[in-house]
Amino acid sequence: MRFGQQGTISRKWARRGSRPPAVKQTQYDYVYVIGAACPSTGKSEGLLSPHINSGVINVFLEQMARQIDPDVHVVMVWDQAGFHTSTYLQIPENITIVPLPPYSPELNPVENLWHYLRSHAWSNCAFDNYLHLCTAACEAWQKYCLDTTLIKSVCNAPYAIRRKT
Repeated sequence: MRFGQQGTISRKWARRGSRPPAVKQTQYDYVYVIGAACPSTGKSEGLLSPHINSGVINVFLEQMARQIDPDVHVVMVWDQAGFHTSTYLQIPENITIVPLPPYSPELNPVENLWHYLRSHAWSNCAFDNYLHLCTAACEAWQKYCLDTTLIKSVCNAPYAIRRKT
């Protein structure tokens, strides 16, 4: 997900009939937040990057593969962005990729997390520079994405529930 100074304007409490101020920047600094979340366990893994390509995705997958328990195999659902379908991707053996059909982001549970972060952590804010963006992204990740109960709730997807066999 790209997170930047353009920001998001969201609702806020105000006295009826008043017009509360809202921040909308015009600068164009941004940072990519790359992440994965498990709807059943609430675990999440993330990485910040100034750009995104298959090399960055490879670093993220390698980092994530090291965090997976030896007896666990992860199935990742993601869209068909160019850096997700590149021939340069190196998918670790303990991860399987399931591509989403085109134009169906609503099927990806992590999209709910990006929406949640935009509305709860990054809306109605002004960010001075790239370092401020990175700090805000890290603080939001630590506050929200390390909360397993929140991740289970926000990323809940009925089709992704583990079935006992």
